[in-house]
Amino acid sequence: MPELPEVEVTRRSFADKIVSATIMEVRMGKPLRWPLGASAHSLVGRQVVAVRRRGKYLLLDLDEGLLLLHLGMSGSLNFAPSQVPPGPHDHMDLVTNHGVLRLHDPRRFGAVVWAPSEASPQAQKLLGHLGVEPLDGQFDLAVFAKALKKRQAAIKQVLLAGHDVVGVGNIYASESLFMAGIRPTTRASRLSGPRVAKLHAAIVQVLSRAVQQGGSSLKDFVNAEGRTGYFQLEAAVYGRAGAPCRVCATPIRSLLQGQRTTFYCPTCQKP
Repeated sequence: MPELPEVEVTRRSFADKIVSATIMEVRMGKPLRWPLGASAHSLVGRQVVAVRRRGKYLLLDLDEGLLLLHLGMSGSLNFAPSQVPPGPHDHMDLVTNHGVLRLHDPRRFGAVVWAPSEASPQAQKLLGHLGVEPLDGQFDLAVFAKALKKRQAAIKQVLLAGHDVVGVGNIYASESLFMAGIRPTTRASRLSGPRVAKLHAAIVQVLSRAVQQGGSSLKDFVNAEGRTGYFQLEAAVYGRAGAPCRVCATPIRSLLQGQRTTFYCPTCQKP
């Protein structure tokens, strides 16, 4: 699943190209997770004002309303001057006078939803539960520490839930916990102040590095220009079960947490 770095990389790869573009046509394919919420024809003539990200959602601000895009489990966006005829897994073409933004989503867990504003019920249903953004300077250590003290679940599960900080998905939760030296199964409320501070710094560092590296292309992720990411090549623990830890040479272990595979070093990461 594309996580925060992949979504941010995607945003950066087409945002400047589509801003100020006028929508000429909207072509929708097979139904996605949720309906568009407006007629495709009603979007014709609208202008793209900005492209933002909130968690794993891309927000295309229009001069009237906004489009919320989610890549789901396997989706990707491509922006090009023109597109070949859509295939069976191409579910949206946003045709503008600057080019065509296409959503490709084989598993159809993605979404394209129109909302009259970010404060509207349609948008808040998707965005209202999201925690603070980790990369915009609003990720406050004291607030994060206070929130974790109330969480009785394992710290890995707390990070994935996204209520206290958004966008730390499976890959980057494993990597952040390794950098902070924290066992993924440790109860969040048991973490001391210094350990929370290490985790806070690790989250910012890992996500920032992943964005710099173009995200992680574990299967088929590419940005809107068709480029792959490279963060997976430097992962410390994710996907490395049985391989020696890059720090202490202890074999990396894996376990299931909430149906997601977690990777950790039993020596470097303490309960």
